Amino acid sequence: MAHKSVSDLRVKILSALSDPIRLELLEFLANGERCVCEILPAFQRSQSTISKHLNILYEAGILERKIDGKRTVYLIKDPQVFDIIRLVDSLALKQVSRLAEAGRILERSLQIRR
Repeated sequence: MAHKSVSDLRVKILSALSDPIRLELLEFLANGERCVCEILPAFQRSQSTISKHLNILYEAGILERKIDGKRTVYLIKDPQVFDIIRLVDSLALKQVSRLAEAGRILERSLQIRR
């Protein structure tokens, strides 16, 4: 049973990180907590869209939410989330590098055949 719950949490966290807007939100919050009133103008998206994405990150345990009167403030719950993002960046860069090398090999091969 514990294995299933860990798997469920993995899926929830990785799913929350699988959207470009949510990744941008995390980058925006990397320097500290921000009020929704600061987040909305920075993203030029509808309030409902941003709220939906913030809530997904909150529900996945990636963000904390503080409500102070009419102000709602979000902050990164655990900065380790950026370790995950850096690891994915590293994997992506390796793939891009391999693709670029394959492109160069293909280009040389085509030039030799001409």
